[in-house]
Amino acid sequence: MSHHEAWRSVLPAGFSWPSGVRAAACFTFDLDAESGLLFDHPEVAGQLDVMSHQAYGPRTALPRLLRLLDRQGIRATFFIPGFSAERWPDGVRSIRDAGHEIAHHGYLHEGSRGADPATEERRLLRGFEALEAVAGVRPIGYRAPNWELSYALPAILARHGIRYDSGLMDADHPYRLAVSPEPGAATIVELPAHWALDDWEAYNYLPGLTGSGVIGSPAEVVARWTLELDALVPEGGLFMLTNHPFVSGRASRAAALEGLIEHARAIDGLWIATCAEIAIHVETLDLPAVAHQPPVLPEG
Repeated sequence: MSHHEAWRSVLPAGFSWPSGVRAAACFTFDLDAESGLLFDHPEVAGQLDVMSHQAYGPRTALPRLLRLLDRQGIRATFFIPGFSAERWPDGVRSIRDAGHEIAHHGYLHEGSRGADPATEERRLLRGFEALEAVAGVRPIGYRAPNWELSYALPAILARHGIRYDSGLMDADHPYRLAVSPEPGAATIVELPAHWALDDWEAYNYLPGLTGSGVIGSPAEVVARWTLELDALVPEGGLFMLTNHPFVSGRASRAAALEGLIEHARAIDGLWIATCAEIAIHVETLDLPAVAHQPPVLPEG
């Protein structure tokens, strides 16, 4: 296919799914618990009401979600901050023991804003240490807290053995992400995500802390996600759903999520997989590397 004809294909140049697969879906969970608020709002550590809201995730929602995933016979990916692992070790070990993937999600759920590379590296290493100590796991995947990535972060991830990131938002298909614009730079796999396929904005509300105050109906939220899934399948895309146990583990929301999973399982040719399984497949493809560079702002 010529360069001028590339737009005719729904799949990017060089990209393919395994034989018999039309599209793929990952059901992922960010086990933020208290750490999801403590970095940006350390004052809430002393607010029992807020901390109980976050503790619902590992205390009550996680067992419900593990039962749901077991009923549906699918493996999920759990992105876990190191602080959450230290505070809820039994919950993290239950994820591991149920056969799900554990991936890296910072230490205290720290995004990249305002952090220099040395700080980002220190946080990454602290997260690795916590997951190793609690669950004996060395993750190969990373999701930036708040989906905040600096331009320096991919190189730090690659240097410490991270093979994929999930959180950039410029594609419907996985791609090979170059860690710098330099020729021959190392690459990791990017598994793109999107705010619309995240439960935080749809459901989450804490007065003065997060949310619009409009809490979505599970029927409406899952209907939106289903529309995106059904549209991505003929595009051969990756449906990357991001949920949080303290958010989507509430009873009616979990029931609606299970309906979505049942819908996904009934789609012919849809590969439901962990992020690691997708990334390992993408590593076998001869894909051009994508190097992101910040735009140069015009003077004046």
